[in-house]
Amino acid sequence: MAHSSTPPPADRPVYVIGGGPGGLAAAYALRAEGIRAVVLEKADRVGASWRGHYDRLHLHTTRRLSALPGLPMPRRFGRWVSRDNVVRYLEKYAEHHKLEIVTGVEVSRVDRAPDGTGWLLHATGGRELTGGAVVVATGFNHTPRVPDWPGRDTYTGDLVHAAHYRNAEPYAGRDVLVVGVGNTGAEIAVDLVEGGASRVRLAVRTTPHIVRRSTAGWAAQYTAVLIRRLPVRLVDRLARPVARLSVPDLSAHGLPRPDTGLYSRVREGAIPVQDVGLVDAVRAGRVEVVAAVEGFEDGKVVLADGDRVAPDAVIAATGYVRGLEPLVGHLGVLDARGRPVVHGARTPDNAPGLYFTGFTNPISGMFREMAIDAEKIAKSVTRRMGGKVSRVVG
Repeated sequence: MAHSSTPPPADRPVYVIGGGPGGLAAAYALRAEGIRAVVLEKADRVGASWRGHYDRLHLHTTRRLSALPGLPMPRRFGRWVSRDNVVRYLEKYAEHHKLEIVTGVEVSRVDRAPDGTGWLLHATGGRELTGGAVVVATGFNHTPRVPDWPGRDTYTGDLVHAAHYRNAEPYAGRDVLVVGVGNTGAEIAVDLVEGGASRVRLAVRTTPHIVRRSTAGWAAQYTAVLIRRLPVRLVDRLARPVARLSVPDLSAHGLPRPDTGLYSRVREGAIPVQDVGLVDAVRAGRVEVVAAVEGFEDGKVVLADGDRVAPDAVIAATGYVRGLEPLVGHLGVLDARGRPVVHGARTPDNAPGLYFTGFTNPISGMFREMAIDAEKIAKSVTRRMGGKVSRVVG
């Protein structure tokens, strides 16, 4: 008589896909609720995404408001935690909480379990894993996005995405065009200037809101936490005079003040640029602001205002896509932009037991919100799925 290899519902763990901060926080919070959580990480170590970021990167959120549940960040990391210290913290977090982590396993697709009571994960090596619930934490910055500019494929100059930028050393003495003025593009432009690039231009399509990371010791994140639940129009009105007082007018340098409200832009997904040297570099002419990139032609970069420039290298700080379509796109849980229709403790009506964390870019800080989401997810799993998942032994 044949026997099914599918474990009964009560023996199924919660699978957490992704060993970054969101996944580790969720795994700890589930363990704290007495639920067995297994983290599946495609790389050979936790924090893979953070290990690949550029060298000078620091959190733009404070150490105290960036800790994950159950373990503060050490004071020796300073107020603005460096990339390397974030990685050290994630390693320590996994070790300290004795999290159950399986590395080298990539989940390619999530389906409903055949018996309809859980989820079937298709993973590396033909594995099929059945979980009572699933937390998807594969990361906001998952797949680098480079626009399909006309002529891009025929361009023979150096063209890389910001995901592959590490430091300014390869660009010393060279003319570099950075495309995109989000936080990554702004910081890379400053890094290039300080690292000895001969010329740095910054291509801007939409003028960003720029805020000081800290003013008289008061972190911008503190304000963000306070205003996050206020009406959008009210925050927009309050932000205008603050911007005029704290950030000089850069209109003469190609960066006029935005004509749309700060919080209105945040709700559309555009986080303000935290100034870590861009304002001074633009005012001093060390970073030149130019029009947006429209394409490539005859070895040159064509700008939206008709100018053509010929930099030695182009760095595309043009963002990322979530890359969730192959994993869960067939389940009807993504919106038109490929983002989860719900996140945190909420689970889609048509996919109970499927949770998402880390797919928003909140003004109050991603680490902080992932920490909050983790505990909410754990409580939701306990309440909704308590009898369908395995419990921690001992």
